[in-house]
Amino acid sequence: MRNGRKAGFIGAGNMASAIIGGIAGKGLIRGEDMIASNPSMPKLERLHESYGLEITQDNREAARRAGDFLFLCVKPQFMQEVIDEIRDVVSDDTVVISIAAGKPLSFFEEGFGRPLRLIRIMPNTPAMVGEGCTAVSLGAEAAKPENRELVDEALELIGSFGETVVMPERLIDIAGQIGGASIAWLCLAMEGMADGAVAEGMPRDMAYKFAAAAMAGTGRLALSTGRHPGVLKDMVTSPAGTTIQGNRILEERAVRGAFMDAVIESTERSRRM
Repeated sequence: MRNGRKAGFIGAGNMASAIIGGIAGKGLIRGEDMIASNPSMPKLERLHESYGLEITQDNREAARRAGDFLFLCVKPQFMQEVIDEIRDVVSDDTVVISIAAGKPLSFFEEGFGRPLRLIRIMPNTPAMVGEGCTAVSLGAEAAKPENRELVDEALELIGSFGETVVMPERLIDIAGQIGGASIAWLCLAMEGMADGAVAEGMPRDMAYKFAAAAMAGTGRLALSTGRHPGVLKDMVTSPAGTTIQGNRILEERAVRGAFMDAVIESTERSRRM
């Protein structure tokens, strides 16, 4: 990362905080070289206290002072309003990075009304602890060879809060669900397993700790070894053992099919947003 780079953030919610924390934590951009805007002053003040970045309630000021990278961290339903507000103050040299679900690159190209270096990303909440897996799609301008240096630096920023996977935009809605919405489904599974343990006599806080550790460890094991999930499943499924009986119940209840349907349905909803 070249010294003296600057970044701006419109929005100061959980995901913006995770991105800022990753960038600052890796020392990629200094806190004083970042600026964030948001209607809520308490959220901005927390960011300033944590990372020393500049804060403002004026989106135009944040966009104008963003410099090299501008992260649009607002909800999809507010994105058009924000673009209308800032379009004339965003520099042609700025890399504009959106985290909004359901808003394709064409939406931003039309909204800004001119070619910009656009990147669309779909981060997920584990980014808050540096364990995210972020889907990334490049716009036409960002993909040009002459913009490679700055775009590579943008990818370095995105990688500061977890892993990144660059993909065609047609896959990004799917990635947003299996990598993002799935967090809610895994939490439902975690609650269910913990409830079962409580029913068998384990204290609830202990049950949640075991369920969460099992999920976190399994994910890390899959990523670090590259082994197929079926192989990891078979490693803990002994003949006539306890695990195979649990597996049988889950298959009888069509849990695998329910997860498939959840991904399909939520992806379709994302495309309609």
